[in-house]
Amino acid sequence: MRRLDTVEQAARTPDHPQPWTELGLKPDEYERIREILGRRPTGAELAMYSVMWSEHCSYKSSKVHLKKFGELPQETPLGKTLAGIGENAGVIDVGQGYAVTFKVESHNHPSYVEPYQGAATGVGGIVRDILAMGARPVAVMDPLRFGPLDAADTARVLPGVVAGVGGYGNCLGLPNIGGEVVFDETYLGNPLVNALCVGVLRHEQLHTAHASGVGNQVVLYGARTGGDGIGGVSVLASETFTESSDGRGGPAKRPSVQVGDPFMEKLLIECTLELFDAGVVAGIQDLGGAGLSCATSELASAGDGGMHVELDTVPLRDSTLSPEEILMSESQERMMAVVEPEHLARFLEICAKWEVEATVVGEVTDGDHLVIDWHGETVVDVPPRSVAHDGPTYQRPYARPDWQDTLQADTTASLERPADGDALRTALLDVLGSPNQADKSWVTDQYDRYVRGDTVLAQPEDAGMIRIDDETNLGVAVATDCNGRFAKLDPYAGAQLALAEAYRNVGVSGALPLAITDCLNFGSPEDPAVMWQFEQATSGLKDACAELGIPVTGGNVSFYNQTGETAILPTPVVGVLGVISDVTTRVRQGFAGEGDALLLLGSTRDELDGSAWSQVAHGHLGGRPPQVDLAAEKALADLMVEAAAQGLASTAHDLSDGGLAIALAEATIRNGVGATVTLPGDPFVSLFSESVARALVSVPSGSVDAFEALAARYGVPAARIGTTGGDALSVDGQFTIGAEELRTVWRAPIREAMRG
Repeated sequence: MRRLDTVEQAARTPDHPQPWTELGLKPDEYERIREILGRRPTGAELAMYSVMWSEHCSYKSSKVHLKKFGELPQETPLGKTLAGIGENAGVIDVGQGYAVTFKVESHNHPSYVEPYQGAATGVGGIVRDILAMGARPVAVMDPLRFGPLDAADTARVLPGVVAGVGGYGNCLGLPNIGGEVVFDETYLGNPLVNALCVGVLRHEQLHTAHASGVGNQVVLYGARTGGDGIGGVSVLASETFTESSDGRGGPAKRPSVQVGDPFMEKLLIECTLELFDAGVVAGIQDLGGAGLSCATSELASAGDGGMHVELDTVPLRDSTLSPEEILMSESQERMMAVVEPEHLARFLEICAKWEVEATVVGEVTDGDHLVIDWHGETVVDVPPRSVAHDGPTYQRPYARPDWQDTLQADTTASLERPADGDALRTALLDVLGSPNQADKSWVTDQYDRYVRGDTVLAQPEDAGMIRIDDETNLGVAVATDCNGRFAKLDPYAGAQLALAEAYRNVGVSGALPLAITDCLNFGSPEDPAVMWQFEQATSGLKDACAELGIPVTGGNVSFYNQTGETAILPTPVVGVLGVISDVTTRVRQGFAGEGDALLLLGSTRDELDGSAWSQVAHGHLGGRPPQVDLAAEKALADLMVEAAAQGLASTAHDLSDGGLAIALAEATIRNGVGATVTLPGDPFVSLFSESVARALVSVPSGSVDAFEALAARYGVPAARIGTTGGDALSVDGQFTIGAEELRTVWRAPIREAMRG
């Protein structure tokens, strides 16, 4: 039987060898731990520091760059930020006494190792972050990235991830209202599984994570702690994948991926919400990455005293677990609460009602250390802030890569372009039938998008929308976006374009954009080129938010999305949340009826670099992305918010990937209603340019003058290009494609690839 490594023993045996390299610590990090403690760490302390100082938990390579988001004003266009960066999730005021909390996080590496459980527990983790703020979770979204659709490993990963996202979210009864599905060679072996959750609360229901009040009890409740997830995401997300013999890649370390139980999580949600309503919670923290190591150290660090925990009181599923394993386990469906002694009985009574196991494991002390005992022996005695908040900070070297100039010089100017109507028709069908533009319903049909009865818009609409008040019809809209190809060409502009597209998608639905959350997915921070991309992307986001007047309320960084020397496309996913005062005025995407005027909003330029057309027609990536115009984006969104409120627009669809061509095709496919269009200028540029700040709007004939006057007031160019009607998309003088042919081409790729 292994001898227990106590604090007393650690002080007596300074030269005792320890597996700090195997736990991912660098030599200087291990020495710093010894300096903090004035001795070598115990095994349990070493376990805590290793997971809490991992890249995933400590942000040690990114926090010097993330500080710039804290410089942004925290007011939103509607009110104030009630909780921001540093909390479990951001919380913003949306009016009428309501607040909304939302956040996006990654579960990338676990989802490669075990697609179903990796994706499922990614959903479970982000839901608990929202719950910990005092909110009821009301919707989820899932921005996903995979390798090529026809790759063998995509056939392994994609179905498992989709089943995991759908299985967990459906069991919780949460509608999945949006997201993305993107395919690219660089994601082969490095899929991105980002999960977003939205929650609703009244202002007075806000809770934060802290342990204050000497004598207050520390209660662990939810599922028992097991051996699943030991090291979990905290280790997996902090390691570059190695190249394997089959070229797929794989993690250098393969700790156990967490195993989720959505039915336990549903009980945990309802139990926690009742605990909040009963007023018996003084502080709360979910157990996600780093498990008990995170919950105990973060609660104690954010409080005004210390904490003492009896680790052997933690309910276990596996009685053979060591203290180190208990502290590192990332078993799911667990929460930790700080409870005043007079409320403890009521707290335990509510947990029993919901059949949620709850155990007092410690208390808040008047000291300044986190002390953890195991069977009467002290195995942890640390300053909690040194574990939770004062980890390493790296100024990673970064430099613009030598190949960036060559990449940007390789524009689409020399590529052959369609020269006549037949060629344009073929090009449209080719782009429409490419994996990134094709129908994603094979994915989204596995999600329940309308459970709870408050979904107003869901996939494939530009933004998801949820009603949050039945009487007033107050609602919120959310969209996530990122074009990694644009970010590869110019990471500063690419991050701004991700924000601009999500902002535009929310705006065209009729909702006023208020705030953002982000999930910054990049390669290895030890690569100066990757760190340059990261620095540029964060600077671009910060500057764009400052210009648009919206805050960053929180988010996530995912590094080491890399196999050998091959990093993913830089993928700074941006989620934008907006508010709409009456969801019945929302604007849908698909053409709705006969005789509406079609208006093209915004300015179109010859901007094809990084476009969907260049990728599909030529397999080309080079040049510079479309020019960012944030003032035009804001004007477009403001116009559409007012137009929606006045009922001036029948439908609206943002122009982004694939340009006007894909917007026309998707709007036709949605309801089988076609359109006749006359293109302004060069037909090819008009159809396939991906210039920003543009939308396709259909307007009832009797409202066209009013809409054009409103557009003029906001300074948004509005060109009449045609009318809706019939059952085909007809581009005057060029081609005609029936709605059914469009639908057949659009629906085929993913369904056929996943068949069997």
